[in-house]
Amino acid sequence: LPGTHGPGVQAADVDGDQKTEVLFLTKDNTLHIVEGVNGETQKTIKLPSLEGTEGWEHLVVANFRGKGDRDLLLQTTNAEGYRMGRYLAAYSLDNLLKGENLKPLWTRDDFLANAHNGARVADLDGDGKDEVLGGTIISPLGELLVRIPIKGHIDSLFVADVRPDIPGLEVVALEEGGGNRVFLYNRDRVIWKTHYKHQEPQNAAIGDFDPQRPGLEVWCRSRYQKHQKPFVFDAQGQLIANYQMDDVAPKGWTEKGVEVIFPIDWTGESRQLVAVKERHKPGDVGIFDALSGEFLHRFKEQAARLYVADVSGDWREEVMVLNGNQLHIYSNPEANPNLDRPRLWTQNQYRRSKMTWNYYSP
Repeated sequence: LPGTHGPGVQAADVDGDQKTEVLFLTKDNTLHIVEGVNGETQKTIKLPSLEGTEGWEHLVVANFRGKGDRDLLLQTTNAEGYRMGRYLAAYSLDNLLKGENLKPLWTRDDFLANAHNGARVADLDGDGKDEVLGGTIISPLGELLVRIPIKGHIDSLFVADVRPDIPGLEVVALEEGGGNRVFLYNRDRVIWKTHYKHQEPQNAAIGDFDPQRPGLEVWCRSRYQKHQKPFVFDAQGQLIANYQMDDVAPKGWTEKGVEVIFPIDWTGESRQLVAVKERHKPGDVGIFDALSGEFLHRFKEQAARLYVADVSGDWREEVMVLNGNQLHIYSNPEANPNLDRPRLWTQNQYRRSKMTWNYYSP
């Protein structure tokens, strides 16, 4: 953890001074908190890892006590066997910064984690506190709320308001092994589970890809090493589209398909699109329609990494590409048809989704 796609850092105002701090871990189990404005060290804290582990590997700024970004989740894998990030510890950042009480708020050693990336946090029920999200959902107090009946392991995980008819947010998890199923669940229950011919979904994008349908859609990439075959479910778990990537990808696009996948608010209209890069190579970047697979934009690149976020200020999202030691930013040059919408960063879940994501994209 967090993997080759992971930033390994968190950025948030963790002390309430209206300025951003940057947090990261080093291999000696030291948490570093530095000033975002100048990089000066504010605090270093040694945090012992749990029995059965080699050291903390992943950190997420969280809100477990209802005080905003003033808590911290640490995660790590087991020291022996197939590594899974089942160990968690929650801390009060207020206590860590004061150096008064270094005891965790709670710990767990049974978290059902993604196989290849870190835990997520989100306020699922709107009570002002974050849950911890994996194949198990853990309450802000560290209590087990839900465990999905998975038979293999989770490849990737997402959180969104897939079903507006159900209060709160939902989690989408993709299973590898067992039935290769897609699960939709919340802090109370599994809402549905489905599959498409038991083909492994592996990675996904969740978004409003068809505004004529209620709720959000779940686009699944498929597992194939070459000649990917994406498929799409609606908010009820019903299949609504499937196609072969070879039939829709631009000329010269790698036959290995796409990776580093993000839904994107590109046009300013209700319909979201999907941003991707060429798979298993420093390659081009594309934006396509999830339901048809039609590529609407292609950017000639040598993209090693890809990130999507609202950075220009008109609430639409831009594409950020890491090309060698250069950062390239692509924006939509067309006029925004809905300028009066608030920036996406005003949404708590949007901020959380940009702090952690599915780093591993095989």
